[in-house]
Amino acid sequence: MNRTGRVLLVAALVAVVAMAFRVSWNALRDIANAIGADRTAATLYPFVVDGLMALALVATLVLVGRDRAFALRVLGTYTLASLVLNYVHGLVPKLHGATVDWGRLADWDPANWALVLLATSLPVGSIYFGSDLVAKVLHHRPAPVPIPVTNAEKLPETISNRSTADLKESTPAPVAMTAVRMPDPVTVDFLKSTLPLKPVPTALAPTPAPAIERRAVAAESPRPRRATGRVPQAARSPRPKRTPDQLLTEARTVTADWPDAKLTAEGIRLAVHTSPANARTLRETLRSERTGKAVA
Repeated sequence: MNRTGRVLLVAALVAVVAMAFRVSWNALRDIANAIGADRTAATLYPFVVDGLMALALVATLVLVGRDRAFALRVLGTYTLASLVLNYVHGLVPKLHGATVDWGRLADWDPANWALVLLATSLPVGSIYFGSDLVAKVLHHRPAPVPIPVTNAEKLPETISNRSTADLKESTPAPVAMTAVRMPDPVTVDFLKSTLPLKPVPTALAPTPAPAIERRAVAAESPRPRRATGRVPQAARSPRPKRTPDQLLTEARTVTADWPDAKLTAEGIRLAVHTSPANARTLRETLRSERTGKAVA
């Protein structure tokens, strides 16, 4: 909507509110007279009720979030209260001529008490809620509206004045450089050149050097790689298996000069290079043989 349309809309709203206030002014003035207000107070009473409604409407247009919801509740509450008082004014014809008893708005006592409480509490509520709404409007800070970037060249250059911490990128991105091969250096003779007086026979054309053949060579590891798994049976070196008689003969030869205290299964295993089970069997056999010789 353009500016002219907005101005006309606001002017129409102000006109409607002003006419509605004039219609409601008589009813609220008569209500104020009925609850004991003097002439001046009764004249100002409509401004207290309907004026706060106008203030709450403006606050609703300005505030946002929870403050806006609070302004809407105040606007709804005072609108309902003004409607009730106008309704009572229409039901009680005596209020029009100010012939009703002072403090009497209804024949039924509970209804009369509720109406008097409502009419007398509206000025106090206007002071409280009006002050709160004005404070909220004065302390309200509208959120900045993002400006769409249509042409980057027309925006002022402000990035250079900002500190390094405020910039999006503190360092520029690395630029990939392409290596350029330079030509091989050429030896230049700076000495004075002399022209030959006689033609010199040209030397034989130099034989081109044989091209170096490039072959892939496996890189040598600084240390041997350890086996990470079990060596398969086919990769193991064959080891001859000895029979029990051969083990016994070899154990007799090795332990012939051993004392009885040294004749242990561990010593036999290390000397004969056999398993612990075989070493224990050989130990018992050799001990029994020595015991039999000692008895004989």
